[in-house]
Amino acid sequence: PIATFIIVAMANAVNLTDGLDGLASSIAVVAFVGYAIIAFLQGQFPLLSFCFTMVGALFAFLWFNAHPAALFMGGMGSLALGATLAVVALMSFQWLLLPIIGFIFVAEAGSVVIQVSCFKLSRNLTGVGCRVFKMTPLHLHFELLGWSETQITQRFWIIGVLAAMLGIALALL
Repeated sequence: PIATFIIVAMANAVNLTDGLDGLASSIAVVAFVGYAIIAFLQGQFPLLSFCFTMVGALFAFLWFNAHPAALFMGGMGSLALGATLAVVALMSFQWLLLPIIGFIFVAEAGSVVIQVSCFKLSRNLTGVGCRVFKMTPLHLHFELLGWSETQITQRFWIIGVLAAMLGIALALL
């Protein structure tokens, strides 16, 4: 049951993140590199090879998905990408680090959960729904604040790299 939850949750989180050119795929590259390093440290070389195969495929996709995108991932690609990342986390036995290494994915999905929960709760209590964010998932909130797609993607990528570095450091403990 835990593995099923992890796979379904991460698949949906990546799907929610796939809304800006290059966002989901660039963050996925960072997460797969993080798990590749963990696999290397564990001596799991087949998993390491698979992670870097995913990184190579995502880089090839990013060539055409960078802003302005000429190619889109869509639901089928993002759901599969998230499920694959979750399976890699389970295979490395470091699935507890997935919310850290995939922090951006978790933040995007968490923003939707917070928004919907807050809206429904406040509507039931007061008759008027309140919103925490201007729009969800989180990248749309920043877009409505005036950030460009490129700013959001690059800043989320930086946060993703820092989160992956923290996850790798925790894996060393």
